[in-house]
Amino acid sequence: MAKKQVVIVVDMQNGVFATPRINRETCVQRINQLTGAADITLFIQHAEAGGLEEGSEGFALLPELDRPANARYVTKTACDAFYNTTLEQLLAEEGIRQFVICGCATDYCVDTTIKNGVSRGYSITVAENAHTTAHRTAASAETLIAHYNDVWRDLIMPGNPVFVKPVETILQEWKAN
Repeated sequence: MAKKQVVIVVDMQNGVFATPRINRETCVQRINQLTGAADITLFIQHAEAGGLEEGSEGFALLPELDRPANARYVTKTACDAFYNTTLEQLLAEEGIRQFVICGCATDYCVDTTIKNGVSRGYSITVAENAHTTAHRTAASAETLIAHYNDVWRDLIMPGNPVFVKPVETILQEWKAN
């Protein structure tokens, strides 16, 4: 039986992008390539007071983001998509133990979800060119993205390394399986 190709898309929402993020168009284009090729897409959406309330325009996914008909949705209230959410239950119901992750924000929600997920034993591949963030006081967004790609590549998790690959490589590997 072939493995399910799963992509988790984190926080690609109108309200999150009220803070400018770099390479929005390119990032969305690459995410759309992944969701178009995936068997299962899980959209993680952040909810909180101040413009990201569930059902609000800020909570809504970016309009240019493709939404496959079979997509699933998980609402979170913390940087960690596993914290007090239905994500782990949904993954268990679908028999998912491996996934590709992408989205926003590299240095907060994407990073925290990767580290918690790999600690829970999930095999995670980061789409190295399909996550974005904002410029921060201490570092530019470009520097942060490159830094976190290196951190994830070198994350010490014996027997369960995090893989960091460009979208093009992920898609080629999916086609080969």
